[in-house]
Amino acid sequence: MRKLKLDELNRVSVEEFKEQTKLPVVIVLDSVRSMHNVGSIFRTSDGFAVEQICLCGITSQPPHREIEKTALGATQSVNWTYYADVIEAVDLLRSQGYVIIAIEQAQNSIMLNEFEPQANQKYALIFGNEVNGVSDEVMAKIDTCIEIPQFGTKHSFNIVVSAGIILWDFFSKLKL
Repeated sequence: MRKLKLDELNRVSVEEFKEQTKLPVVIVLDSVRSMHNVGSIFRTSDGFAVEQICLCGITSQPPHREIEKTALGATQSVNWTYYADVIEAVDLLRSQGYVIIAIEQAQNSIMLNEFEPQANQKYALIFGNEVNGVSDEVMAKIDTCIEIPQFGTKHSFNIVVSAGIILWDFFSKLKL
């Protein structure tokens, strides 16, 4: 077996990416503190062709060298908007018909393997701060909560790992 070279991967250009049909998902970052995590979320969002990212609260914004270290140019392809107040972003997305979902460990959460996204629905997936998770004010406004099943000793996954798992699940259920 031979690894493919970059020119054999047939990736779309940034212009083609912006025009293609997107996964009906918006990622909301609720005060994510690590710029490396922000950059990795951009890169993962590019890989699954999400509609946009909402950067909220203390979440850093491009352009920034520390974001680009892991984004590798995805800040140019993925649409993003900054909101000082995460509630403003959530309220706007709700008014645009998005189902608001926290990715969190919470009472009455739905396990990811049991959640079935609907093809005719748009979703706003909220990922929280690396230490405190999704803020309580946002948890009071969500439609539902998805939890990723875990089987080890640690209490959570890194936010980027969580985003990759969640986006792959949505992509596989909606597009494959």
